[in-house]
Amino acid sequence: MTEAQETGATDDQAATPPTAPGDMFEVVDEVVDGVTLRVFKNTPRSMRDVWAGSAAHGDADYLVFEGRRLTYRQAHAAVASLSRRLVGDLGVARGDRVAIAARNLPEWVIAFWATTSAGSVVVPLNAWWTGTELAFGLSDSGSTVLVADRERLARMEGLLAGTPVRTVIALPEGGNAGGTAPADAIPIEDLVGDADATLPDVAIGPDDDCTIMYTSGTTGRPKGAVGTHRNATASVMNALYVAFGMAARAGGGAGAGEGPPRPPATLLTLPLFHVGGLHTVLFPYTAAGAKVALLRRWDAAAALDIIEDEQVSVMGGVPTTLFELLDEAKRQGRTIESLGSVGSGATLVPPELARRIDDQLGSRAAPGNAYGLTETSGVAMLNTGADYLARPESVGRPISPVVEVRLASPDGEPVPHGEVGEILLRGPIIVRGYHGRPDATAEAIVDGWFRTGDAGRMEDGFVYVVDRLKDVIIRGGENVYAAEVEAALYEHPAVAEAAIVGLPHPRLGEEVAAVIRLHPTESGAAGATAESLRAWLAERLAAFKVPSVIEITTDPLPRNATGKVLKRTLRETLTPT
Repeated sequence: MTEAQETGATDDQAATPPTAPGDMFEVVDEVVDGVTLRVFKNTPRSMRDVWAGSAAHGDADYLVFEGRRLTYRQAHAAVASLSRRLVGDLGVARGDRVAIAARNLPEWVIAFWATTSAGSVVVPLNAWWTGTELAFGLSDSGSTVLVADRERLARMEGLLAGTPVRTVIALPEGGNAGGTAPADAIPIEDLVGDADATLPDVAIGPDDDCTIMYTSGTTGRPKGAVGTHRNATASVMNALYVAFGMAARAGGGAGAGEGPPRPPATLLTLPLFHVGGLHTVLFPYTAAGAKVALLRRWDAAAALDIIEDEQVSVMGGVPTTLFELLDEAKRQGRTIESLGSVGSGATLVPPELARRIDDQLGSRAAPGNAYGLTETSGVAMLNTGADYLARPESVGRPISPVVEVRLASPDGEPVPHGEVGEILLRGPIIVRGYHGRPDATAEAIVDGWFRTGDAGRMEDGFVYVVDRLKDVIIRGGENVYAAEVEAALYEHPAVAEAAIVGLPHPRLGEEVAAVIRLHPTESGAAGATAESLRAWLAERLAAFKVPSVIEITTDPLPRNATGKVLKRTLRETLTPT
């Protein structure tokens, strides 16, 4: 391959920290599942090791949530207590699946570290899912333990009996639903009280399963991407590599025994069931000993107060979140002095966001844009600082030397420099496959290369995403697959044809739009309106999947010679909200 066709991190990005033998970020080759990958030699073997290392931060603040404050020492006591109870009392064995369905609560974090430290697999379920969707995730993953807040438990009322779940651990709160836990549910408070507990004695290897995170499938059936401990620890090392490099460029040094200043705080705006919240924020900031502030739900005014009170220096979020934060700060006349880095990703990032950050926060707040997927365990490519301001349309370059990118034609051959091809990624961050779906795994991962389904071009080492090959809309960071919404629409007796497309949106990145042809009224089918169709979908799908734009037509949908709906044509006829 030529440099134009395949690349790792560029010289400018990889200048610091050093990666030679003996350095902290020494890069070596390692064969993983028959594929030779570049890896950081000093990567922890497991997420249990990452968690154990964070004990060194002792009495420093770890989690802050609505007046509650948990230090690293207190969190370690709670994690050890819960982990030992999972293994000893609840019979959770190495490799068993433990699902978490809840808002971003401190107990979510405790449950995650307790489960992975026991060698069990965490299944983070989308907290926006309906009860039926949650029950599917439990059954598909084979989860035997469910950790959930009362809002999620209320949604699943009457559905748990049809899942493999044998134990429910109830969290103390959960929003506005006021739901109640099953009578036999165990309050998590009863499992975290042993201050003298130690982690159970369990051997965990790099290629043991760590997480199963669901991403919607093009057939409408969500797929569980199985992430290993290697994937998760690689994402931690990638983030630390970036942090060391940024510190060096700021004059802080980046030798083998040196590190960046411990970040005083970050505000977690992304959900923990999303790789953006879990892998990109919680994992590396825990390893670095940072303070992590949690929000029950996004509220720009509340976020500004937290940023000021906790002196948050680094934060990220989807474009919608950051636009609203900047709007609220401008309305209140607040300058957000503590912020030194503001990043965005998880959806298409409007170039206007970079300009707003630079104009409103000034040179002290380096803007950034990241590209990654569930299957890449979070960020795979990164564009920050001056590079981002110069090329705000680009998703950047590989985040570290262990991540490779290439652009390929449909037959897998490299495309010439500057031409469009499918973006392929390889490295220790690529998940091992999809749970129970060998067919989907074989299609998505070929010789270690993950086929992203995104089309892009490369210029001077920078990657630009130009289109999607998969039929997916990314609305505010959440994947909405057209097939899933279309399948639900076709269940409505009045719908004859339905097509789902994504439209540009200034804050969400994209919004979901539907074009629907109804059966003629003389056919006997009930009529329908945009409002009634939204209500129909809202009973079957999470709210973020329900189209905000619905156009009802009497004309057949445009199709090509093979019968495929011409969605590009439909997009041109629709008006965004």
